[in-house]
Amino acid sequence: MNTRTNATDRKHRPIELTESVQRSNIWRLTLAQALAGANAIVIYATGAIIGNTFAPSQALATLPISIFVVGMAACIWPAGWLARRFGRLVAFQAGTSTGVLAGLVALLAVMNHSFWLFCLATFFGGAYAAVVLSFRFAAADGVAPEKRARALSLVMGGGIAAGVLGPQLVTWTMDLWPAQTFAGTFLVQALVAVLSGIILAGVKLPPPTVAEQQGGRPLGVIARQPLFIAAVLCGAVSYTLMNFLMTAAPLAMHLCGHTQASANTGLQWHVIAMYGPSFFTGRLIEKFGAVKVAGLGLALTGISAAIGLAGLDLFHFWGMLIVLGLGWNFGFLGASALVLECHRPEEKTRVQSLNDFIVFGLMAVGSFSSGGVLTAWGWSAVLWVSFVPLVLALFAYVQVYRHRQAVAA
Repeated sequence: MNTRTNATDRKHRPIELTESVQRSNIWRLTLAQALAGANAIVIYATGAIIGNTFAPSQALATLPISIFVVGMAACIWPAGWLARRFGRLVAFQAGTSTGVLAGLVALLAVMNHSFWLFCLATFFGGAYAAVVLSFRFAAADGVAPEKRARALSLVMGGGIAAGVLGPQLVTWTMDLWPAQTFAGTFLVQALVAVLSGIILAGVKLPPPTVAEQQGGRPLGVIARQPLFIAAVLCGAVSYTLMNFLMTAAPLAMHLCGHTQASANTGLQWHVIAMYGPSFFTGRLIEKFGAVKVAGLGLALTGISAAIGLAGLDLFHFWGMLIVLGLGWNFGFLGASALVLECHRPEEKTRVQSLNDFIVFGLMAVGSFSSGGVLTAWGWSAVLWVSFVPLVLALFAYVQVYRHRQAVAA
């Protein structure tokens, strides 16, 4: 009887987030971020090309990538509910299952030349990405407030490996089965998701408290905070424009006569630029503040569009993609750090889910329009359109920055 009682006590004993446990969590989440990020990059690298081959109309060429974004937006709330009700680990493994499905369904789609089945596969890929988004916030669980930005950015740094692995995975596997280009790629993609799930199984996080399950203040109250509005705006513009330009870039390169290998290389360096600064972005946020770092990200995004407008040579595309990646890193991580300042501990999953839902809902709109703008008016029009939300976001951020300066004075 005593033995059974002791075993039960050990099973339900709260997990203590010691420094060693936190370090283990961060490195596991970082490695899982690298592997899961590679899954997303496979879709970005192949989606428009496969879409252009299988779609009933060229205007639908980028629809699979847009469906990927819809999958992200649609599954953020369910993923957040799972995390709040059963804990983040349950949400992580549910997301892993959709990642495996994405690879297997895409494999079937390529073998059967089915455009709509491929769109279903990218929806599953988006559902997987929705869960992967929460890795950055999970890294901040139990970490002292002054160290949260650094923990968040370190996990996002796992994207460096994704930037190398994802495009190379496509290059190495796209012709494994000559009769079915990309079939081997999607099979390996499913296996990578399985490996990521195995690594996540070792993450140790406390179960949700009663207060977390109840959710805290109404979301309407939280969403009206000027700081939250600024965080969502910067995150949405940073991610939307990154996706808007990156969705169209591989197809634009293809239409300009550049090879698939060149497009893969451009995406590789783009993703490295997206995640590479993460190892010091957290320190920059600690030193200069999240608002300044986010503003820098928006400015770099504008510079990337200007580079793209300068010409259609390979190095113009690569330069645009690299600077775009840097802009995303500072803009998105700065915005994510601001979100951590907007909620109480018991409100974290609801507020983080709300932020990501708004960000990726708006991103879906940009993604759907990218292919149409490219097809109808060309690559230059895609670049010029990107300045509209960018100017609006920069104006709003200037107001937030001035307000903080006035309060500090």
